[in-house]
Amino acid sequence: MKSFFDKNYQSPLWFMKKGDNKSEDNQSRRRFLKSAAGATAIAVYPVMPLSAKQQEKALVQLNKLRKTDPWLTLEATLMHLLPESEASTEASPSAKSINALAYLYQVMTVQPTEEEEKEFIIKGVGWLNGFAQSQQGKPFVQLSIKQKEVTLRGISNSSAGSNWLSTLLAYIFEAMLAPPAYGGNPDGIGWQWLEHQGGFPLPKIGQRYFELPLRGKAKNQIAIRAIEPVKSNTRLANTPLIKRTNKA
Repeated sequence: MKSFFDKNYQSPLWFMKKGDNKSEDNQSRRRFLKSAAGATAIAVYPVMPLSAKQQEKALVQLNKLRKTDPWLTLEATLMHLLPESEASTEASPSAKSINALAYLYQVMTVQPTEEEEKEFIIKGVGWLNGFAQSQQGKPFVQLSIKQKEVTLRGISNSSAGSNWLSTLLAYIFEAMLAPPAYGGNPDGIGWQWLEHQGGFPLPKIGQRYFELPLRGKAKNQIAIRAIEPVKSNTRLANTPLIKRTNKA
């Protein structure tokens, strides 16, 4: 596949799963976003929160890469999809203020994102620049706002281009709505704009999404009572029964 307009392109399984409201992964993420930032129509996979050290390390690495592709073009695309508000209008979050690129970088490098999806996002940068060069004579980052709009609308007329833009938009919404512990939405800026109170308690170290199974397992172990075999001459001999204790 050499461009967004390849006639043989078909939406891949990982993308179709995002639109499947019945899929287990999709339901998991929908519950997460609903509890964190209210009902939403985003259909994507479960996110993994990051420790402060992981977030800092990812940002340091990203700052070294953001002036080169694919991150240079991805940032320009994200900023066009959610631009900074004009001074004359009410201030609203932008892709920059919600750390959309940093969130996407963590999705691509830290979180358990499918390899095919990551490959699609990266190849899309080349296809976008190829289309921009053929139509405008410049790479995407060098286009004017109007030219960028025309270019993105152009690729949206293809199935692959539409899927690529939808994928980036989904991660923009995640960066805006997820609790700050997950890498985006710094200081709850997205919630403030929506006048929404995030769910409480907010996840902290030891209470975040990927740490919950360990906590649940510990509680289950505490809850298990001692089991002893019952000695008798009946057919129930040696059948395990729960040992009961009298309460004081």
